[in-house]
Amino acid sequence: MRTRLKGLLAALALVVSPVMVQAQSATPESVRESFEGRFPGIEAKEVRSTPFPGLFEVQVGMDLLYTNATADYVLQGALIDAKSRRDLTAERLEELSKVSFSSLPLELAVMQVKGDGSRKIAVFEDPNCGYCKRLHQTLKEVDNITVYTFLFPILSPDSTVKARDIWCAKDQAATWRAWMLDGKVPPEAVCDTPVDTVLALGRSLMVQGTPAIIFADGSRVNGALPLDALNQKLAAVKQ
Repeated sequence: MRTRLKGLLAALALVVSPVMVQAQSATPESVRESFEGRFPGIEAKEVRSTPFPGLFEVQVGMDLLYTNATADYVLQGALIDAKSRRDLTAERLEELSKVSFSSLPLELAVMQVKGDGSRKIAVFEDPNCGYCKRLHQTLKEVDNITVYTFLFPILSPDSTVKARDIWCAKDQAATWRAWMLDGKVPPEAVCDTPVDTVLALGRSLMVQGTPAIIFADGSRVNGALPLDALNQKLAAVKQ
């Protein structure tokens, strides 16, 4: 019996050893090549090793996948550190979504100031976005804030028209508020707009929906936060 067990362990060692060597010799670049070879047309934006031996993190757009050294298997889901109970995937996604607030081209945004304007957010919004309008109802209850709105028309051709009319209005902020809060259609106006530049900016920041709220510390929240959650977030952010 002992002899048979030794034989089995020896056989397992022969199988496992090449796999372990392969994992140890793999690099992020070699994993990227394997992954993109398995999935032609899908770009692995970044590949990193993880605390789990032989498991690599693959960033595709704003999604995270996990794969082995040769990209034979791919996992999607949360990677949890069982000792600390930390969601490593969520932490990494938060890190990836951060934006340098000071680098945003705020001159391309519609600016609204309430109170002393000391707290700042930037928001990518589509004029026809229902959740954006819900956010504006919430912002009515928030004081001492500056809101920079990047007009980001992605829902329909009418969104592009409204973005143009709002940007070209004599009073951008008032016209924007009147539409988002009261449904007052902006009068037709024509001028050069930064819409194409803002769309390119949003794509570069992986903005995939509206509203996308960027806080002064660079953190991002997708969706219309309720009032309590928005106030808590603003209070936690160092301006």
